[in-house]
Amino acid sequence: MPSELKMFQPTGSGDVCTYMWACAICDETETCQKDREGHSRWLVAKRMERIDYKVLIMSNKGGVGKSTVTTNLAVSLALKGYEVGICDMDIHGPNIPKMVGAEGQRLKISTSGGIIPHLAYNLKIASMSFLLQNSDDPIIWRDAYKFEFINQLLGGVEWQDLQFLLIDLPPGTGNESVTTIDLLGDVTGAVIVTTPQEVALLDSRKSVSFAKDSEIPIIGIVENMSGMECPHCHKPIEVFRKGGGEASAADMGVPFLGRIPLDPELVMQSDYGEPYALFHSDLPTADAFHELANKVEEFCKQRGSLVQVSSKSPFKRFPKASS
Repeated sequence: MPSELKMFQPTGSGDVCTYMWACAICDETETCQKDREGHSRWLVAKRMERIDYKVLIMSNKGGVGKSTVTTNLAVSLALKGYEVGICDMDIHGPNIPKMVGAEGQRLKISTSGGIIPHLAYNLKIASMSFLLQNSDDPIIWRDAYKFEFINQLLGGVEWQDLQFLLIDLPPGTGNESVTTIDLLGDVTGAVIVTTPQEVALLDSRKSVSFAKDSEIPIIGIVENMSGMECPHCHKPIEVFRKGGGEASAADMGVPFLGRIPLDPELVMQSDYGEPYALFHSDLPTADAFHELANKVEEFCKQRGSLVQVSSKSPFKRFPKASS
């Protein structure tokens, strides 16, 4: 790598590499004898210092719609005029690119050696999906490989200046989540996604305990798939029951962020790669995402100042997804 792209190392900070890219994409990786973990932490810190708020989207159970909530929350925040990024940390099931019409895209390397995030709907996105030759390929990695990948997403990607970085964690409280939190250091807060049925509520309580044990501020619990309106008689139908998320939040002493109703159109839009909260912004389910964004914004305002980039919607100027 060209030496002019190397940052100066502060005196007394140790023998730590200060290249602004992850070890996995460095051509000196086979001969380097420096402290790689130290470099990883330094690099992540350099990237994250340009981001105002790092928000974890988490659940101890899969299948609760965590990626759907992440995508539509990001869109809702961007509609408010903020610069927003999504870090898809779900190594084994990366779904964010599919939901923004970017499946099959590949990340590129900048002239400075960093990874350029994919741009879709004015959102900066990085995901394991962009690194796969075939989306059907399984990821069979030991923890050491996972650490390097997490480091690449957080430190190797050139996120630049953002107000919000939403980190879509994989289900559970395993190595990926622990490593992500450890590398980030300063996490603004966590949004915990659940569905109303009892098994999901039991797992959401574990996520609350995990966040508390990790000293992560809890923004609150959101109840996804919370009832729906019958398309024929327009009466409410409690498909997976209703209200359990609110009861769980009250029992655990954390805020309740609201209910997101089921809508068949939400499934269709996600499969089409068109964020529901953008294309159906006047419907009840989209309103729930917008209200969630308001509550996340308010929580973050209490932890610092936010400056809106623009009061106008940015989406009129951007295509569906960059190629």
